[in-house]
Amino acid sequence: MKLILVKINDMKYREMIRQRISEVYENMKNEENIPPKYLTGKGKADMVNHPPHYNNATIETIEAIESATGAGFEYYLQGNILKYLWRYRYKNGAEDLKKARWYLDRLINIKERNSNE
Repeated sequence: MKLILVKINDMKYREMIRQRISEVYENMKNEENIPPKYLTGKGKADMVNHPPHYNNATIETIEAIESATGAGFEYYLQGNILKYLWRYRYKNGAEDLKKARWYLDRLINIKERNSNE
Protein backbone atom coordinates (compact mmCIF):
# COMPACT_ATOMS: atom_id res chain seq x y z
CA MET A 1 0.00 0.00 0.00
CA LYS A 2 1.33 3.42 -0.97
CA LEU A 3 1.18 6.30 1.44
CA ILE A 4 0.79 9.68 -0.20
CA LEU A 5 2.04 12.58 1.86
CA VAL A 6 0.60 16.00 1.22
CA LYS A 7 2.99 18.87 1.75
CA ILE A 8 1.53 22.27 2.42
CA ASN A 9 3.65 24.60 0.30
CA ASP A 10 1.58 27.71 0.65
CA MET A 11 2.84 29.79 3.59
CA LYS A 12 -0.62 31.30 4.00
CA TYR A 13 -2.02 27.93 5.08
CA ARG A 14 0.94 27.14 7.32
CA GLU A 15 0.50 30.45 9.12
CA MET A 16 -3.28 29.95 9.38
CA ILE A 17 -2.75 26.52 10.98
CA ARG A 18 -0.12 27.88 13.41
CA GLN A 19 -2.45 30.71 14.40
CA ARG A 20 -5.39 28.36 14.95
CA ILE A 21 -3.28 26.00 17.08
CA SER A 22 -2.21 28.96 19.21
CA GLU A 23 -5.85 29.99 19.66
CA VAL A 24 -6.83 26.47 20.70
CA TYR A 25 -4.05 26.27 23.30
CA GLU A 26 -5.00 29.70 24.63
CA ASN A 27 -8.64 28.61 24.96
CA MET A 28 -7.54 25.47 26.78
CA LYS A 29 -5.73 27.56 29.39
CA ASN A 30 -8.68 29.92 29.88
CA GLU A 31 -11.55 27.42 29.90
CA GLU A 32 -10.41 24.45 31.97
CA ASN A 33 -13.73 24.10 33.81
CA ILE A 34 -15.94 23.62 30.73
CA PRO A 35 -17.26 20.05 30.53
CA PRO A 36 -16.23 18.21 27.36
CA LYS A 37 -18.78 18.28 24.49
CA TYR A 38 -18.35 14.60 23.75
CA LEU A 39 -19.95 13.33 26.95
CA THR A 40 -23.52 12.16 26.49
CA GLY A 41 -26.14 10.56 28.68
CA LYS A 42 -24.63 8.76 31.65
CA GLY A 43 -21.08 9.98 31.06
CA LYS A 44 -20.43 7.50 28.26
CA ALA A 45 -18.42 8.74 25.33
CA ASP A 46 -20.24 9.09 22.02
CA MET A 47 -17.73 7.42 19.70
CA VAL A 48 -19.58 8.43 16.52
CA ASN A 49 -20.58 12.07 17.00
CA HIS A 50 -17.99 13.34 19.50
CA PRO A 51 -15.20 10.82 20.16
CA PRO A 52 -13.13 11.98 23.13
CA HIS A 53 -9.81 11.39 21.36
CA TYR A 54 -10.77 14.03 18.76
CA ASN A 55 -11.82 16.71 21.24
CA ASN A 56 -9.56 19.15 22.99
CA ALA A 57 -11.18 21.68 25.29
CA THR A 58 -13.54 23.80 23.22
CA ILE A 59 -12.66 22.68 19.69
CA GLU A 60 -12.98 19.33 18.01
CA THR A 61 -10.44 18.16 15.47
CA ILE A 62 -13.06 18.16 12.70
CA GLU A 63 -13.63 21.89 13.25
CA ALA A 64 -9.90 22.62 13.05
CA ILE A 65 -9.62 20.55 9.85
CA GLU A 66 -12.56 22.40 8.30
CA SER A 67 -10.99 25.72 9.17
CA ALA A 68 -7.58 24.74 7.81
CA THR A 69 -8.72 23.07 4.58
CA GLY A 70 -11.39 25.53 3.41
CA ALA A 71 -12.88 24.36 0.11
CA GLY A 72 -10.89 21.11 0.35
CA PHE A 73 -12.96 20.06 3.35
CA GLU A 74 -15.56 18.38 1.13
CA TYR A 75 -12.85 16.09 -0.28
CA TYR A 76 -11.74 15.28 3.24
CA LEU A 77 -15.30 14.26 4.10
CA GLN A 78 -15.52 12.11 0.96
CA GLY A 79 -12.31 10.32 1.92
CA ASN A 80 -13.60 9.52 5.38
CA ILE A 81 -16.91 8.25 4.01
CA LEU A 82 -15.02 5.89 1.74
CA LYS A 83 -12.66 4.81 4.53
CA TYR A 84 -15.44 3.81 6.93
CA LEU A 85 -17.49 2.06 4.24
CA TRP A 86 -14.41 0.19 3.09
CA ARG A 87 -13.40 -1.16 6.50
CA TYR A 88 -16.69 -1.73 8.37
CA ARG A 89 -16.71 -5.49 7.70
CA TYR A 90 -13.23 -5.95 9.08
CA LYS A 91 -12.97 -3.51 11.96
CA ASN A 92 -15.85 -1.92 13.86
CA GLY A 93 -18.98 -3.09 12.05
CA ALA A 94 -22.04 -0.93 12.66
CA GLU A 95 -20.00 1.76 14.43
CA ASP A 96 -18.00 2.37 11.23
CA LEU A 97 -21.23 2.54 9.20
CA LYS A 98 -22.54 5.16 11.63
CA LYS A 99 -19.30 7.13 11.24
CA ALA A 100 -19.64 6.97 7.44
CA ARG A 101 -23.21 8.25 7.79
CA TRP A 102 -22.01 11.04 10.11
CA TYR A 103 -19.50 12.27 7.51
CA LEU A 104 -22.09 11.90 4.73
CA ASP A 105 -24.64 13.93 6.73
CA ARG A 106 -22.05 16.65 7.26
CA LEU A 107 -21.25 16.72 3.53
CA ILE A 108 -24.97 16.87 2.66
CA ASN A 109 -25.45 19.78 5.09
CA ILE A 110 -22.59 21.69 3.47
CA LYS A 111 -23.95 21.10 -0.04
CA GLU A 112 -27.47 22.14 0.98
CA ARG A 113 -26.17 25.24 2.76
CA ASN A 114 -24.09 26.20 -0.32
CA SER A 115 -27.01 25.68 -2.70
CA ASN A 116 -29.17 28.03 -0.60
CA GLU A 117 -26.64 30.87 -0.72
